[in-house]
Amino acid sequence: MQLRELTSILRESAGEEEGVDLDGDILDTPFEELGYDSLALFNTVGRIEREMGIALPDDVVAEATTPRFLLDRVNTALDVTKSA
Repeated sequence: MQLRELTSILRESAGEEEGVDLDGDILDTPFEELGYDSLALFNTVGRIEREMGIALPDDVVAEATTPRFLLDRVNTALDVTKSA
């Protein structure tokens, strides 16, 4: 999964905060600064799991503080699924 796909899902699942540019360099920007709380991340993670056919650890929502972290977890799960 690429950042572009993640930002698309974020927009569709939880909207976009006014004044936040999700198309910029946001990989290491905390989700909180991007306007996304734990409920928004919960919805986003659920959608990613359904669409990608993966299961992420239950604690990923609490641990995922940045897009880079979430993408790393998603891509690791995708790699495991592909090699299984």
